[in-house]
Amino acid sequence: MLVQDRVDSPHNHQPRKKPISTYTKNLDFSAWASENLYKIITILLLIATVAALFFLRNYSTAGGDAMTLLCLQSTQSHSVHPKFPDINWNSIPRIVDKVTLFSSFRSEKWIVVSVSDYPSESLKKMMKIKGWQVLAIGNSRTPKDWTLKGAIYLSLDMQAQLGFRVVDYLPYDSYVRKTVGYLFAIQHGAQKIYDVDDRGDVIDNDIGKHFDIELTGEGARQEVIMQYSHENPNRTVVNPYIHFGQRSIWPRGLPLENVGKIGSEEFYTEVFGGKQFIQQGISNGLPDVDSVFYFTRKPELKPFDIRFDDHAPKVALPQGTMVPINSFNTIFHSSAFWGLMLPIAVSSMASDILRGYWAQRILWEVGGYVVMYPPTIHRYDRIESYPFSEEKDLHVNVGRLIKFLVEWRSSKDRLFEKILELSYVMAEEGFWTERDVEFTAAWLQDLLAVGYQQPRVMSLELDRPRASIGHGDRREFVPQKLPSVHLGVEEVGTVNYEIGNLIRWRKNFGNVVLIMFCSGPVDRTALEWRLLYGRIFKTVIILSKEKNVDLAVEQAHLDYVYKCLPKLFDRYTSAEGFLFLEDNTILNYWNLVQADKSKLWITNKVPNSWTTVATAGNSDWFMKQAETVKKVVESMPAQLQVNYKESVKDHQSLVICNSEAFYVPRQFVPDFIDLVNLVGDLDIHHKVAMPMFFLAMDSSDNFDPVFNSMRYKQKLQSNSTSFYSAEVPAVHPWNVSSEQEFIKLIRVMAAGDPLLMELV
Repeated sequence: MLVQDRVDSPHNHQPRKKPISTYTKNLDFSAWASENLYKIITILLLIATVAALFFLRNYSTAGGDAMTLLCLQSTQSHSVHPKFPDINWNSIPRIVDKVTLFSSFRSEKWIVVSVSDYPSESLKKMMKIKGWQVLAIGNSRTPKDWTLKGAIYLSLDMQAQLGFRVVDYLPYDSYVRKTVGYLFAIQHGAQKIYDVDDRGDVIDNDIGKHFDIELTGEGARQEVIMQYSHENPNRTVVNPYIHFGQRSIWPRGLPLENVGKIGSEEFYTEVFGGKQFIQQGISNGLPDVDSVFYFTRKPELKPFDIRFDDHAPKVALPQGTMVPINSFNTIFHSSAFWGLMLPIAVSSMASDILRGYWAQRILWEVGGYVVMYPPTIHRYDRIESYPFSEEKDLHVNVGRLIKFLVEWRSSKDRLFEKILELSYVMAEEGFWTERDVEFTAAWLQDLLAVGYQQPRVMSLELDRPRASIGHGDRREFVPQKLPSVHLGVEEVGTVNYEIGNLIRWRKNFGNVVLIMFCSGPVDRTALEWRLLYGRIFKTVIILSKEKNVDLAVEQAHLDYVYKCLPKLFDRYTSAEGFLFLEDNTILNYWNLVQADKSKLWITNKVPNSWTTVATAGNSDWFMKQAETVKKVVESMPAQLQVNYKESVKDHQSLVICNSEAFYVPRQFVPDFIDLVNLVGDLDIHHKVAMPMFFLAMDSSDNFDPVFNSMRYKQKLQSNSTSFYSAEVPAVHPWNVSSEQEFIKLIRVMAAGDPLLMELV
């Protein structure tokens, strides 16, 4: 009708009277047109209809919404029936590298990265990883003069000359051009490919330290791997971040309807290692999260710096259960190289996720599985926008895709035939397009052309009766509940006052380690102290003069407890700081929030705790301690020695501090460790060493005054509610030697933290 309205028809307008013309030919034409008007209109309508349909068809191929218009005029099914590629698998010619300078180069281990800008600092660090060859793939946004010593760089022009079929399908400005890099690496001897991006630092700059690089042979870790339970056949996807300590964070690609499932596993099972052909690492800093999480949980303009439990065991996924897999922190072994293909007709934020689910399903056909690993890289949040529109293919289809993949079965005998069939059916179901089917065919042919041998198909366990899980097959692991640093003050107003305070305290101290020395009966109080302070701090380490493995109590001597602190500092390398506390001192954590966690804290302004003693005429113990301190000071590096001597003017005196409570921020940890090493085997008491360390590390004028107002007495006959105050940062002394005394303490501390009453 729209086309008809644009035709200048005599039925819609009265003809104008014209003077009689001497040209009878014009009169004859007018008469003919009047007599054949309906034929003219019919022909014009037919031409316009064909043109419109042709336009709509081409527009829909380019990604437009024309098909939506066609659906309004048709009652046919929405299913798509693409053409199935016809491939002669036995007549695919070999493709060899004849155009690059690296035609004879071979390496088994490759790092493949897409680059759109000049080399990042993270990429430069990757160049130092021993045994791995970096392969950088350019696109239309990459600078023309891009170069990095030691890296192999494939520009757009070079990619076009390699002879791969996939090049004809790849967009010019997208990271999915890494597909060319995968083929190039395989062509040049790859057996392991690390799929990564250029803004993540590999932790310790050692890929092999975190992943299982060797699956067979002498270098393989022949160990049993913890595995999610298959007891619930209806569970098809899991949130791995829960296993690694972050319950309220979800990865990009997790169906949004699964976000609220935050419970930890009742139990795990086990699987033998050796077939973890796809290995997905977790990222600290900015983990792989979607735009929904990024925009709803971000604390204003501060970048994310989220940490996961690096001591949690790696965990495998059984057949029938899936997990999101990305393209910036994943190891692919040769048996899964076919799964590297990045689809081209979906949004960029969805491509690697759809690839991951697609690859997991095919992985079951070769008897392989996915394993999730503790933090392997640290990605820095650049506070860039997350385009929600680029994730539409995730939020709309991913739940349905997972269900479809778990139920899908194939009768094909060879692996590549199964892969092509699955890609075809996924196009029929609307998960991607016919162009992705053509791309899959090109990808598989290119794999064979560069010499890749497709793995042998194994029997599918999904079709077998599920074995019952006996009590002896169950393995327990209780994940840590690490601080959810993304829970900002914006959320406090939506909950009650007490919960809001708890979130605020946890956010402030959630990355601080509390080290506690118990002089009392540790078998009666260790669990209680963890229950009290574990709600606030990253973790609570209990030290005592006697070791207790069952209670996770470590052995230390209070007189020299500072000597065991460096190993605890090294254990928690991501911690923001370390707070030491003796069990005769109570910490009112709600009054510490305003303290500067980048400064040193100690009781230097508490007269009964920090004192200066003249050594002349005093006991031999003070004389020997002073002499030892002098020896250590003389061996200090210049800056530490200057700090100490500027603070201690009188060399005939000795500074003593009972050191019941002190805090060392991350930035001072190296100096602290150096000072402990300087002491070595020398006999310096804890009360002498700690003030010496603090005065050497920084001027006392720079110490945070948080402990200045603590309530302190040298001796107290018994615990007294009149002595305790919820208004001060700490109270000393207060002795707890039984559960009854702990309950009394909780009741008085509830004046500052009412939620503590839930513990009694």
